[in-house]
Amino acid sequence: MRHNIDLTTPEIAGLWKNYLQSTAVLCFMKHSAQYIQDEEIKPLVKEQIQALTDNIARTVKIFADENYPIPEGFSDLDVDLAAPPLYTDLYALSFIYRYNQMGLSDYATTLSKVARKDVVEFFHQLIKSTTQIYLKALDLMLSKGIYDRPPKISYPAKVNFISQQDSLMKAWLGDARPLNVFELGEIFYTIERNYIGVLLLMGFIQVVKDKEIKEYLIKGKKLAEKQIEIFNKVLKEEEEIGNIPVSMEVTASTTSPFSDRLIMFFVAITAATGFYLVSYSLSATMRKDLVAKYALLMPEILAYGGEGVNIMINRGWMEQPPQAVDRKALSQV
Repeated sequence: MRHNIDLTTPEIAGLWKNYLQSTAVLCFMKHSAQYIQDEEIKPLVKEQIQALTDNIARTVKIFADENYPIPEGFSDLDVDLAAPPLYTDLYALSFIYRYNQMGLSDYATTLSKVARKDVVEFFHQLIKSTTQIYLKALDLMLSKGIYDRPPKISYPAKVNFISQQDSLMKAWLGDARPLNVFELGEIFYTIERNYIGVLLLMGFIQVVKDKEIKEYLIKGKKLAEKQIEIFNKVLKEEEEIGNIPVSMEVTASTTSPFSDRLIMFFVAITAATGFYLVSYSLSATMRKDLVAKYALLMPEILAYGGEGVNIMINRGWMEQPPQAVDRKALSQV
């Protein structure tokens, strides 16, 4: 006997989030696809568009089969395909790299929380297709010289253990020890993702006409630049190379290809992801000066994200995540 199993809350959350993000990124990629000249990047952009289209269609089918409301998300109404290019081919490539890099960890987390067969299969397939696109983007970035490898260290001669003299307490209270591989890796990726974010915000800032939104985007750019400066300084003090070169990958266009609502959604997702990743970096850090830096950044990123949410709510742009029934309200006489 085949039983009808309703979607659980993690399954609804994963599908709902995937739909909003996929429809948003599809708008970005559709506009970029018109102007890509690089013959190596062009097929990857097409592959990304097809993957997003398939993801959206499968999500719609699952929701439709459940008679569950399809989220509004984003559509062709949120992108002006006639607008001039805002970003260069290389930025389109780095955007695909970053989007799929985030997707891999996000989909894996969701997969670990879902159980219904069709949803499990969907996110399993998402991980496979996302991995394929991510690896292609990574290879292209390496071949075009726009991927800066993380820091390297000299290989240790043997396995070492922390001694009583070099205890964790001493690391907190005494002189700073050299950075370990976990800390160096997290610092590098903090710098990398903020560079990509700065370029995204540069483009948004020059095309947005709304004063409140423009000021908010400028604040976000300064926050991203602050993180780059903080952690570049740490690397330089450790005598590590701490500078990832940024080529100008934003055009001179002042015509917005995207709705203000779509722009604010991109920034909201970036801020939320940034908070999560800084929290993760803090958890992987054992040196007191780095812990302090991450801890001081977290409230700033959280406040910035909250400000963006308020802007979206005030303008009626914030689509509400599915909620449980308000039992307290129903129980009132």
